Amino acid sequence: MSILLIILGQGFGSSEKMVGGSSGQGDQGQVLQRLMGGLLLTVAIFGLSSHYLSFISFPTITSLFPAITLFPKKKKKTVRVYMDGCFDLMHYGHANALRQARALGDELVVGVVSDEEIIANKGPPVMSMDERMVMVSSVKWVDKVIADAPYAITEEFMNKLFTEYNIDYIIHGDDPCILPDGSDAYAHAKKAGRYKQIKRTEGVSSTDIVGRMLLCVRDRQILETPNHASLQRQFSHGSTPGQDNGNASGTRISHFLPTSRRIVQFSNGKGPRPDARIVYMDGAFDLFHAGHVEILKCARDYGDFLLVGIHTDQTVSAHRGPHHPIMSLHERSLSVLACRYVDEVIIGAPSEVTKDMIKTFNISLVLHGTVQESEGVRNI
Repeated sequence: MSILLIILGQGFGSSEKMVGGSSGQGDQGQVLQRLMGGLLLTVAIFGLSSHYLSFISFPTITSLFPAITLFPKKKKKTVRVYMDGCFDLMHYGHANALRQARALGDELVVGVVSDEEIIANKGPPVMSMDERMVMVSSVKWVDKVIADAPYAITEEFMNKLFTEYNIDYIIHGDDPCILPDGSDAYAHAKKAGRYKQIKRTEGVSSTDIVGRMLLCVRDRQILETPNHASLQRQFSHGSTPGQDNGNASGTRISHFLPTSRRIVQFSNGKGPRPDARIVYMDGAFDLFHAGHVEILKCARDYGDFLLVGIHTDQTVSAHRGPHHPIMSLHERSLSVLACRYVDEVIIGAPSEVTKDMIKTFNISLVLHGTVQESEGVRNI
């Protein structure tokens, strides 16, 4: 500190010697030296105050000059990841895969495989391209959707992802994706070192869902005979050929084991604001599809917070028949929770909206989908 004061003194002394000068350049130098000297003196005073005058509160340099940063923080790079798929008969397993993929980056770009590519590699899809695009776009972890994506990641398409879409990593599940010629659909991404893998969701598949649907479209009294039951039960009850688990009634209960952790992963984790207008809609929401997405999107526009009630399996079965619902209560709840327009769900909601429910959840408006859209809104 003493050395700093000596330098300051020399600086002031030299400026005094230049006072007698007559040139304009000398005057400018004198002003500059005085400004520099004043700044250094200010810094020295603040330094002394922090050491000897700690009982006196002085403002810091950064508080006086907040715009001055000696070492500005480097802006974090946005990590973009890509995942593709057919997303036919989209279910909570697809949504969970997209959730896991999104967790590996900051933005998730999803490629929806074209109808032609699906036919060539797997057979005709059940849902149209437009329907599959609506379903993928509705998932709350998806940031961008690419239509008509190729089934296999070719080198040309991979380079397009890297340059045009700024993709850092290509994501796929841990189940193998083998092309008709026996090659790996993600071989180029793996070779480039830009491939990451996620865990496949157990307990559900599109093939399994098709099997459950077969049970619902056939008359049980005709088909439930020793000659016809085995194939149906193989699909609808998850048994292997030749096995009979003895379940002769009711919907097939899935292998999905609901846990609080999985429900939390799908949940937004946020409640409504105190002044929020809460909208309520209930239903079965079985085989969650593009029509469900559209009606939930419309419902969300009526308020600030959309609460959705999911009816129990028993309630759905009583209204639609013994082989309904196709998806279990918790499967249907996760599919609805994954929708970006839904804020919260009631798992196992009653079929009748009671006054107690309205008061408990502070519901402002109850919506109900009907054939006649004009009758679909009831004010409370």
